[in-house]
Amino acid sequence: MRCPLRFAVSAVGRVWARARSAWLGLLAWVHTRRERGPRRGRTLRRLVCGAAIVLTLFLGGAEWAVSRAAAGRVCAGIDGLPPADVALVLGTARTLADGRPNVFYTARIALAAELFRTGKVRGLIVSGDNSRSDYDEPTSMKADLVAGGVPERFITCDYAGFSTLDSVRRVSRVFGQRRVVVVSQRFHVERALFLARGDGLEAYGCAAADAACWWQVRVRLREVCARGKAVLDVTLRREAKFLGPREPVRLAGTE
Repeated sequence: MRCPLRFAVSAVGRVWARARSAWLGLLAWVHTRRERGPRRGRTLRRLVCGAAIVLTLFLGGAEWAVSRAAAGRVCAGIDGLPPADVALVLGTARTLADGRPNVFYTARIALAAELFRTGKVRGLIVSGDNSRSDYDEPTSMKADLVAGGVPERFITCDYAGFSTLDSVRRVSRVFGQRRVVVVSQRFHVERALFLARGDGLEAYGCAAADAACWWQVRVRLREVCARGKAVLDVTLRREAKFLGPREPVRLAGTE
């Protein structure tokens, strides 16, 4: 009887030792996970904070770079604006999604027409998006400028101005202009002048009237990211989406 008893005691002892070892191992694993969790959490928080700081510094630097490039080159009206052969009118939608008139659009059209009537420029390039069959910014701008008294033959349509970068790149490389007046709202003009400077263009801006304050806040927040993209576009020397062959620009007084 002693041998079976000794065997049983020995077996129970081994099972107990293994169970105890497993239990201690589980406790150690749980303790380790608890320690690693806070460390990983702290590391992740530090990475997120670091990325946020880098992004903030980059966007702040982009804001400074764009504003500096446009300093002294943007006029609130036609007075004091250096004359140029061509005004580059940057496109936007004629109406908003709910069908109301887009005040940014109407202000740009009115200013562009005034620039031509007063002889500040001798031709207009209307540059905008025409990527869909049911959406055509250049044609809309041309029609409204003609209705405002600008002769049709002195309005050149740029149908591949899909972005501000495209419009600026194409005005020199497709339409052969080296000195232009950019027409849009001030926030947009400043960014266009920054891109123009990076492309070697001599450009000045004429700022159209802004919209209501709540619209300005909304657009200005979006402009922060747009300026960061503009800095990347210049740094990486990005090209227009589409260039194509040279196109002539008709100017008043050259017939």
